Amino acid sequence: MEERVGMEETSGEHPEDDVGLIADIGGTNARFSLVRSGTDAPLRSATLPCADFTGPAEAARAFLAGAETRPRKGAFAIACPVLGDEVSFTNLSWRFSIEELRRSLTLDRLTVVNDFTAVALSVPLLGEEDRLAVGSGRASPEAPIAILGPGTGLGVGALIPSGGGWIPIATEGGHVTMAAATEREARVLGWLRDRIGHVSAERVLSGPGLVNLHRAIGSLEGRPPADIAPKDVAALAADGDKVAAEAQAMFFSMLGTFAGNLALSSGARGGVIIAGGVIAHMLDAFLASGFRHRFEDKGRFRSYLEQIPVHLVTHPYPAFVGLKGLVA
Repeated sequence: MEERVGMEETSGEHPEDDVGLIADIGGTNARFSLVRSGTDAPLRSATLPCADFTGPAEAARAFLAGAETRPRKGAFAIACPVLGDEVSFTNLSWRFSIEELRRSLTLDRLTVVNDFTAVALSVPLLGEEDRLAVGSGRASPEAPIAILGPGTGLGVGALIPSGGGWIPIATEGGHVTMAAATEREARVLGWLRDRIGHVSAERVLSGPGLVNLHRAIGSLEGRPPADIAPKDVAALAADGDKVAAEAQAMFFSMLGTFAGNLALSSGARGGVIIAGGVIAHMLDAFLASGFRHRFEDKGRFRSYLEQIPVHLVTHPYPAFVGLKGLVA
């Protein structure tokens, strides 16, 4: 499925009751697709900037405008807790009622889940070609799997084995307090704490988090603050800029610390899965980084973590894979 801003649609008529609307809505983009039961190819797909709309109903109606087939059911993955009918995004100003959204889009049924619940649901369905091993390890088939993903925020989820299947667990683990593993990291986190208060893992392990690390390290080195995007930090690091290179290396090491903590906390001997869009833009640097060393660097439990495989998801839309099963 190719990502693009705009619409693409296949021709032909399909029964409406076979068609579902799925959406993966983060803090930056809202990705939509019309899917039909029994087929792999979407009928219609688009990526729309969230900033262009006042909420998910407006974005969905823009996506559906001109579509030949109207969906009867929907499944949305959103980057925030889903605790009831009223939903408020963490990194976006959108608020909505699930029931009002269902009626607005004239759907018979609408399921709304946390975005990493959708990613978790995709994990058993992804092929070997959809993942890349990071280090060694062998999964225990009867053990939990942990999922994390740096994007606009830091998503965290899990899968628990149950009766030959899997139960997805939604969490807000990205908002736990980030721990320092070195004196340098302690100084960086201290600089951030003085300015923003609580420094969660998401504050450093996300696209904006990479920028936060760059600003903190730059300030500690006497550089004036720079207005910079995550992709700029990666580009500067590739060009040999010392502050950007340290920020990127610290990002990967801290990600290893966090992933190792998550594996221990969840007993994820079934493996750790990394999704999210940030790593894909720094793939070579990530694979050459200290991530795996830091992942395993847990003292007496190093041998425990050495046995746990870590895989990076390379499928462009894992949430869609998980969501499709919710509209089947």
